[in-house]
Amino acid sequence: MSGSADPPEGTPEGAPGGGDDEYRSVVFDESFVRAARIQEFSAQERLDGTTRAVRIRHVLPQGLARQALALMLLIALAFGFAIYMGVRHPYRAAAPGAGEQLRVTLIPLVPAGEVAAVPASAPFAGGKAAGYAVGADGLKLPEEQVHRVGGYAESEVRKAYDTAQEYLIDSGLDQQTVTGGDVAKVRDLLDPRQLDQFDASLTSPADDGRHEATGWLVRFDPAAHVSLAGATRVDGSLDATETSNNLLEVTADHIFVYALRGPDSAAGTASLFTVRRQLRFHFDHQDLRDHHIELVEARVAAGPLPCTTPVQGFRPILAGHTAPGPVQPVDPYDQKRPVGARCAPLGSPASGPLAVSPPAPAQDRPTSLTPTRPR
Repeated sequence: MSGSADPPEGTPEGAPGGGDDEYRSVVFDESFVRAARIQEFSAQERLDGTTRAVRIRHVLPQGLARQALALMLLIALAFGFAIYMGVRHPYRAAAPGAGEQLRVTLIPLVPAGEVAAVPASAPFAGGKAAGYAVGADGLKLPEEQVHRVGGYAESEVRKAYDTAQEYLIDSGLDQQTVTGGDVAKVRDLLDPRQLDQFDASLTSPADDGRHEATGWLVRFDPAAHVSLAGATRVDGSLDATETSNNLLEVTADHIFVYALRGPDSAAGTASLFTVRRQLRFHFDHQDLRDHHIELVEARVAAGPLPCTTPVQGFRPILAGHTAPGPVQPVDPYDQKRPVGARCAPLGSPASGPLAVSPPAPAQDRPTSLTPTRPR
């Protein structure tokens, strides 16, 4: 008998259990073992109650893996913080250079006699404002009017019109703004270079042609305690041109007619108050990208009012009342006040919104404030 048994009959050569091991030439050195992703638990570890026979090994050493994870977290935090600051930056960076200041001309329209009452249920019936559009519909622009202007593409001109319309709504139709409340929506639209002038006009209004709050917006003095009786009627036009210094200029000429009630208004009656606003806006390419607007000129005629400049807010003369006192004289030696009409007579608000003599133009621009529709 031989000391070694022959392989069972029928066992192929080289098969498991055969004389030749197919893995005999493979050498598993120490580096190969260390690099293995799966490692078998030791006998002691299996006796300690582990439920798995193998563990998954990290490709990177444990210390290096922690450092890589910390670095990735740091990069993610920095990237997220950069996005947050870009979207929610707490300060508005001013554009280089000084912005153009707003120039204001205000004309109070003084009634010749007692202000007429109108029915609160239909305040505009029978008057010129009866044909005006309601609210923001009076600010809509014909599509064919939007076209390229100078160095400004059609899309930029459209954006300028849209921003001007938004400003007119926020400054002349928004109930909070009109009744002496929050003006944040108006402020947010303004070019950052004009914010100091705007803030001073609201906190310390003055009759100097620069700091009248009513040049920036339609605003009834809260001390007058008036409220709106129905939707405001609006009519007017917008136009765009390019200035000599390559700015896009949008001019707005609109009539706003408000139905008002005061604390002593008779039941079922209201009063009409009319404001004609001729505004000039400037835009550069940066303003259009940032959704900002620069108001450079405001010529406002409003009434019925007493013959005093309404720098802080309008204090309308309501139905059944007359203008108090004589017409305020103009001092030609007072250079602190702008040249222009101090006040003007107002026709019947029920029969015609405005009857105004034109003020002196601010920049050699002949502008009419006659009571014709601006279309």
